[in-house]
Amino acid sequence: MRSRQHSLWGSVSLARNGAGIFYFALMMCVQVWAQALPGVAPATQPVVRKDALGRTTPRGTVLGFLSAARKGDDELAAQYLNTRANDGAAEILAHQLFVVLDRRLPARLNQISNEPEGSVADLLRPDQDLVGTISGDQGDLDILVERVDRGKSGPLWLFSSKTLADIPALYEEINLLPVDNVVPQVLVNNRLLGIAWFEWLAVLVGIPLFFLLAAFVNRLLSRIVGDVRRRRYKNTELRDPEVFLKPLRLLLLALVIEWTLSKLSLALMARQIWSGAAGVITVAACVWLVILAISAGERHLQQRLRQRNLAGATSVLRLVRGVVDVLVIFAGVMVMLHHFGVNPTAALAGLGVGGIAVALAAQKTLENVIGGVSLIMDRAIRVGEVLKVGELQGTVEDIGLRSTRIRTLERTVVNLPNGQVATMNLENLSSRDKFWFHQILRLRHGTTAAQMHEVLEGIRGIVRESRLVEQKSIRVRLLRFGLTALEVEVYAYVLVPVQNQFLEIQEGLLLRIMECIQLAGVQIALPSQAIVVSDVADAAAVDLETQAKRSSGDAAALE
Repeated sequence: MRSRQHSLWGSVSLARNGAGIFYFALMMCVQVWAQALPGVAPATQPVVRKDALGRTTPRGTVLGFLSAARKGDDELAAQYLNTRANDGAAEILAHQLFVVLDRRLPARLNQISNEPEGSVADLLRPDQDLVGTISGDQGDLDILVERVDRGKSGPLWLFSSKTLADIPALYEEINLLPVDNVVPQVLVNNRLLGIAWFEWLAVLVGIPLFFLLAAFVNRLLSRIVGDVRRRRYKNTELRDPEVFLKPLRLLLLALVIEWTLSKLSLALMARQIWSGAAGVITVAACVWLVILAISAGERHLQQRLRQRNLAGATSVLRLVRGVVDVLVIFAGVMVMLHHFGVNPTAALAGLGVGGIAVALAAQKTLENVIGGVSLIMDRAIRVGEVLKVGELQGTVEDIGLRSTRIRTLERTVVNLPNGQVATMNLENLSSRDKFWFHQILRLRHGTTAAQMHEVLEGIRGIVRESRLVEQKSIRVRLLRFGLTALEVEVYAYVLVPVQNQFLEIQEGLLLRIMECIQLAGVQIALPSQAIVVSDVADAAAVDLETQAKRSSGDAAALE
């Protein structure tokens, strides 16, 4: 069983559609491995001393040889061999090597080093690089390329002479049934994007049939498990659970692809593409399973938080889940890039610079998010509580990561940024354990000392009789002789947490206090206003009248 290394694809949108994942992964593999198709050079080739055949790196040698041999140019393919055989024997050996590699080499071309110095995996043999291992009747055969100094051409990577010595025997052992012999030639010879028509037919027909069958199996198993649950818990409203999850279907699809590749003798490039697709599907399914597990854990924690009246913490929980999902997907993308031979260093550097730019542009948003987290973690406010923020008073309806939504007494909704709420003075009216009963009674100045003593004792008795009044907080005192009334203070705490209950108790106390005042014959002082009329205006009017009479008398005398 050949070894294969799976790659990771972290696309969330593909995680919602199993068939979409397969088709997209297949297209990705086609594009990535297009460099190995005939007539297409490797994507990246570090040039030390340019070689026309691309033999300066192990990967360039392998891909160049496969490209030449696939075209049927055995003479050119022989240039990639480190052999002393004559031209005819070298061409035959090149053809045999191509057949062996095309039918048996594990599909891991992306693992071959693309550096001029090789992978340097074996420090004892730094001039040799392992392409792959092929199983045979005589044991495993390592396919090696070795670096050979060719004078003016410089060091070149060629297929090792030791490997070439065992190729004829392994060539005779190849007995797997080539699929080309059982499929019509029109479906084999015609290709689309480098893939034979019969392979596209297998994708377009086989994959939908597979998912239809998987959906049928899932429905059958879900119905069985659902019936067992309903009988066990004696609840007919329980829904059927999804037993055969979509990620599990993708994993099964990948296993089917791997099993098919082990039974059919497909060409190396076809196996490379299908094996890459299977790897992408496998790891994408694993990522999907992890995301589903995180989602299930989030729902469980949300239930626990709601039971403890910590509904606001669910916003932080959603944030944490989103961060974890992004990290899982990001790790998948990094593994994917590494698997396909792409250096992620530049991408990581770009993300670092981009992250700084985003952080600078989103200062206010980050401030509000951090403020929301601090409000939730400190439990300063909770959903349903009555809050007073500055001059605003209302009920908290929602505590998000960016803003807090408050329903005012006028039934309007105000959204306050969490960064602003975190820096303001918050008065939580719902957290009161008791209400303050505080009244100032103003009695007329005509009240006698005996009447005042009767009123004070009567009010003390009324307040003390109430079981919901905190006894140690009761205070009924004559405060002062005011300008317009005698002021009496009634002070106590009512032991109820709800405002409506307090108002009801306060109403009863005030009515009994009124009765006490009336029975004592005392009256409550009303606001009064004195109007003073001055005599200066009347004197001025008399003087004006006298002067008028004198003027009229003088006029008569002159006549």
